[in-house]
Amino acid sequence: MEVLWLTEEEVRSLLTIDDAIAAVQRAFLDHGNGRTQMPPKSYLYLPKHNGDLRCMPAYLEGQDLVGVKIVNVHPGNPQIGLPSVMALLILNSPQTGEPLAVMGATYITSMRTGAAGAVAARHLARQDSRVVGMIGAGAQARTQLQGLSRYFPIEQVMVFDSFEDQARAFKDDVSGFMKCSCIAVSGPEEACECDILVTTTPSRRPVVRDEWIQPRTHINAIGADAAGKQELESTLLKRAKIVVDDIAQAVHSGEVNVPLSEGIIREKDIYAEIGEILTGKKPGRTSNDEITIFDSTGLGIQDVATGHAVYEKALQSGVGRRMRLA
Repeated sequence: MEVLWLTEEEVRSLLTIDDAIAAVQRAFLDHGNGRTQMPPKSYLYLPKHNGDLRCMPAYLEGQDLVGVKIVNVHPGNPQIGLPSVMALLILNSPQTGEPLAVMGATYITSMRTGAAGAVAARHLARQDSRVVGMIGAGAQARTQLQGLSRYFPIEQVMVFDSFEDQARAFKDDVSGFMKCSCIAVSGPEEACECDILVTTTPSRRPVVRDEWIQPRTHINAIGADAAGKQELESTLLKRAKIVVDDIAQAVHSGEVNVPLSEGIIREKDIYAEIGEILTGKKPGRTSNDEITIFDSTGLGIQDVATGHAVYEKALQSGVGRRMRLA
């Protein structure tokens, strides 16, 4: 029995944002058609270390792909030279259960989340959107912008981060992969003057106030991925069309989890899962004046689908190394 081992560097050399978008879109379609098995993430909370560890198994029945990702979130890691998110993905044979591949999945996590934001915005944002606001300038902000650039003629990016040097570094980085104006703004309110707003912070209190968001805006709310996390003021969700990646997971750990616990919104106020929109069961944006929100919690089906795309490319190109398990 042999398993293919792929390092983070090898994964990065194989995976493009277009690969990730295609894989994530197929995964959402499978989910929308009821052809997936995916329990909500299980969490181990590590308060002593300001972090948590998560396990994310998934089976895409339509594509016959199965695997599991283990991932941490430790917001303080950048201060000691480590990523705040690190992940490992195991792909298994659905026929026998034997492990097929083990790969670093930190880059996969970032890319598949950027892809999910792009797929959602394509259906929920105005098609003439040209100005993107970003609150949070970490690694995830970069892939979010990469994904959006595939579908929208972005002319200007306004970025805010509580660490000014990070916002400036992001501004410099954008010039390397996009031809647009990028401005590091002094406050989050300025970043909200946009067509598409992306929030990628680990905040446990709102960083976006209701009054800052005008009609016609689409928001990719990415940062809330555990109980108690929240980036958007609760009352904002009351006047928006809310689309989640997965209802069961979102009510526990997505952007909707705090407004639900406060009684500001009810579960019936969630308009749809993104898979329902991709399959045509429900329409996406129906009016230019709507405020739309995509609540992205990150799904195991995204990881398995994207990881399998990497695995196939590795087999074709001879990347990675075989390791005997038995």
